[in-house]
Formats: sequence, C-alpha cells, structure tokens
Amino acid sequence: MDQANPFETPKTYQIHRAEYLVGFAVATGLLIAHYDEIRWLPAIGLFLYIDLIGYIPGAIAFKRSGGRPIAKTYYVLYNVMHSLITQAVVAALWCWLVKPEWALLVLPFHLFGDRGLFGNFMKSFALPFEPVRQPGYLRLLDDLGLPHPKAAGHAVTDPVPVGHRPAAAAPTAAEPAAPAAARHEALR
Repeated sequence: MDQANPFETPKTYQIHRAEYLVGFAVATGLLIAHYDEIRWLPAIGLFLYIDLIGYIPGAIAFKRSGGRPIAKTYYVLYNVMHSLITQAVVAALWCWLVKPEWALLVLPFHLFGDRGLFGNFMKSFALPFEPVRQPGYLRLLDDLGLPHPKAAGHAVTDPVPVGHRPAAAAPTAAEPAAPAAARHEALR
C-alpha cells in the first residue's frame, strides 16, 4: 500500500490490524490498572455513544435496504464517530469542561478494538455499509497472485452487492482508451 496504490492486501491488512491491537492492549492494561479510579457510568456512556450515533443507525438502514445502497449520511456518521480525530476532540473538551479522568480511556479502547479485533476501518461510499467481498478486489488479488480472504460476517457466502456499480475510469492522455480485454491481458 502506498500513495499510488491505496489498497491493502490481506497480509498488510493483518499488519495494520496488529498495530491497532497494540493500542488496544495498552488501553486495556491502563483500564485494568486504574479500574478503581474509573467513573464507570460516564465510561459506559462514552463507550456506547460512538456506536449509538455512528454505527447502529447505518446497520439498521443497511439491514432494511436488502443490500441496496443506503444514504451517505450513515457513512459520514460512522466515519466521524469512529475517527481518532473526533474522539481526541471529545476527550479534550471533556477534560476542559468536566475533568481529565480515566473513563476517557474507553474512547481509544473502543476505536482500537474495532480496528484491531474486528477489522473495521473507515467506510467508503463506494462499498456497501456492511462488509461484502467485492468482485473487483478479488480480481485484483488474483492479478497479484494472492489468496482471497475468507467471507466476512456470518453468512457462508457473500451476498451480491446490489446497486453498487464501479465507476468507469476515464482514459488519460498517457493511456489511450483500450478494450477491456486488452487492458486485462496487459495486467497479467
């Protein structure tokens, strides 16, 4: 993964998740070490509000949609609420308006857990709200000679994404338009 190829292979994705697992382990260790100093009611509220605003509404809308695209508002809510930047601002405001306290550790605990344990990162408008393996990504892995990751979720097979059509790339001056088969053959 780099600036010109902003995608992850299954292995780089595992490494990326492992980095967040380190943060999750540190947050967990600090929560355990300061267990008696944590105000648990605010901690539970801080932990839950991220998903109550940022995930649950989108998950309900996606479930009701039958796999069709849902409003981009749900993606924005998810990405804003699951942003380390947003939660750093929330923590700073909490410290200023309430007080610095160990209960704030649930913010990185939640985000690092989502990313490290569950593999949930920011959501793209171009993909279904819930994880569904995309045929284009699987073809990319084939072109790179890499194995496919296992299906996400609880289903034995992935549902077919409905209404999520890939954008047609416009040819650039450096790359004249070519038939799809010729371009595909050139990638081999």
